[in-house]
Amino acid sequence: MPNVIRTAAVQLNAQPDIRENLAQAESLIREAAGQGARFIATPENTDHIRRRHADKLANSGDEKSHVGIPFFSDLAKELEIDLLIGSMGVKVDEQKLANRSYHFGPDGKIKATYDKIHMFDVTLSRAEFYKESSDIAPGTKAVMSEIDGAKLGLSICYDLRFPYLYRKYAQNGAYILSVPAAFTVPTGSAHWEVLLRARAIENGAFVIAPAQGGEHEGGRKTFGHALIIGPWGEVLARQDNDKPGFVLADLDMDEVDKARKAIPALTHDKEISF
Repeated sequence: MPNVIRTAAVQLNAQPDIRENLAQAESLIREAAGQGARFIATPENTDHIRRRHADKLANSGDEKSHVGIPFFSDLAKELEIDLLIGSMGVKVDEQKLANRSYHFGPDGKIKATYDKIHMFDVTLSRAEFYKESSDIAPGTKAVMSEIDGAKLGLSICYDLRFPYLYRKYAQNGAYILSVPAAFTVPTGSAHWEVLLRARAIENGAFVIAPAQGGEHEGGRKTFGHALIIGPWGEVLARQDNDKPGFVLADLDMDEVDKARKAIPALTHDKEISF
């Protein structure tokens, strides 16, 4: 396992047209790779964000027909990078999509996929509410992948609020945790950074958090502010706005070992009864 992995967290502003969004992502991925990034992660809904589920369903493909899968496979192979597409909407039946992450290796092959487990069913206000479970088939299992021998724990957006998932990853050897997201503005401004830093501190792990930002179809707004967090909870890189772009950081895997040695909390869990 290499000691240092240069990593980029990409920020996008996805709109209805899938091919335009793929082109936006490609441009930033190429730029990040040109600056030496070997692991690049994009946000949730990299393919498109639609106001109406029927529109997203109509324009999404299944595993065999989704245009984003061969597109990003070819790009990862060309650039010889590990490429995590935070999520795309993949049809699993005539009514529902999976909100699915894809990790492509430097050979272009799919190293892992992960379906978002926790559904964003919330009411933020009378004007802003979501019921993701109506449209998305939830995942049922945690998934780990690897980058040059460093284990990577996969998650998506609302999963961030469920720390047991990340604990499971860390206790099974994950050094890096990915949280691609499309956080709302109210929850992002209040909770985004503090939750990401908490997951890093609790587990002594790097946290990579690419984000959607800005205004999307139908007036939906996402928070942006992509982050890369170190295992001591320090912010290594931050995008201080909601505009498309990316942030870079060098992830030194020795820092994970140092953090876990200093505070070996991963070995101190207790069974508690009521």
